[in-house]
Amino acid sequence: MAKLCNVGLIGQGFMGRTHSNAYLKVAKFFHDLALEPVMHTVFGMPEEKPEIFAKRWGWRNFATDWKAVIRNEEINLIDIVTPNFMHMPPAMEAIDAGKPVATEKPIAGTLSDARAMAEAAKKKKVRTFVWYNYRRCPAVALAHQLVRDGKIGRIFHVRCIYLQDWGGPKTPLLWRFQKKLAGSGAHGDLNAHVIDMARFITGDEIVEISGSVAETFIKEREIPSTGSAGGIAGGSKGSKKMGKSDVDDAVLFLARFKAGAVASFECSRLATGYKNMNGIEVHGERGALRFRFEDMNYLDFYDATADMKVQGWTRIMCTSGSNHPYVGAWWPDAHILGYEHGFINQSADILNILGGNKPVVPIPDFADAYETQRVLEAALISAKERCAIKMSEVK
Repeated sequence: MAKLCNVGLIGQGFMGRTHSNAYLKVAKFFHDLALEPVMHTVFGMPEEKPEIFAKRWGWRNFATDWKAVIRNEEINLIDIVTPNFMHMPPAMEAIDAGKPVATEKPIAGTLSDARAMAEAAKKKKVRTFVWYNYRRCPAVALAHQLVRDGKIGRIFHVRCIYLQDWGGPKTPLLWRFQKKLAGSGAHGDLNAHVIDMARFITGDEIVEISGSVAETFIKEREIPSTGSAGGIAGGSKGSKKMGKSDVDDAVLFLARFKAGAVASFECSRLATGYKNMNGIEVHGERGALRFRFEDMNYLDFYDATADMKVQGWTRIMCTSGSNHPYVGAWWPDAHILGYEHGFINQSADILNILGGNKPVVPIPDFADAYETQRVLEAALISAKERCAIKMSEVK
């Protein structure tokens, strides 16, 4: 029988639900976990009624003091799902207590916070994890393996998009539209994912940012009387008071990788017609890869070494239990997976790492996620100064 890991969840909302579901399900499907999670305590502010969240999502206890959760000697892992500006305080408290800590992405609201968190974790030698959950899609993990195995050869060109349309004029002033709470807008929320995905799949690092454009189209939004679950939907229930939206609605930029590949990145919350179009293309000397999250069970592969008369995109259904990452824990072949499975897969990897086993694919720790945060920062500097920025200039 696996040893137990008592988890303390700091925060609720959309990500609180996804993480709770992961802890509920992971041991039911991954039968060889090094540690099994115990949903010990969830923190929420009094007005969030954490007792209701705890009962609904299977937490044994609830608390309205996050420091008390972290200081509880029974709790072994701290998982932070608060708005971005609140990642650092509980993370630093957990690091000081010597407890493993996980945070949602991006690692923090600002680059300086992210750097402080990474440095503190390194100094204290504390295990850290960041929930870049799209790495845990079997198709993305397979893309990483194919590039690592040389299937597409030298990489020439990477194209990344993350397009949504929920941030139109009628969407109220949620925390995601306030710089003091979110750090940035679509950029930190969406580009963070595809930057991490590009770094993960290529195994390479970005060395220069150029041609960056950041735009705030909706400069004022209605102040909501109540927040929405996850900060994505819902109205403001009659309030007409307006507030300033001071984060980007869309950011586009170009990049160059250390090994010579060039890349483009594009994110928007005003891409009318797209609900959650998270995608990447990687074009190389021997072949190419193409992934779209809205069709997440498939990876497209182009083999440029095949005979010309049979060259073409091969559509791979990435749910063969014996051949594809993570799928052996799930359903029979072609019984497809969904959004929540990426979180469950990541929770399995976290628990295995803490128990001394290897993950299926690498998980970003604070140091890794700090590199993605540096790219986010460089793109905003490039947009503001209208010039190319070398990553060596961004610390």
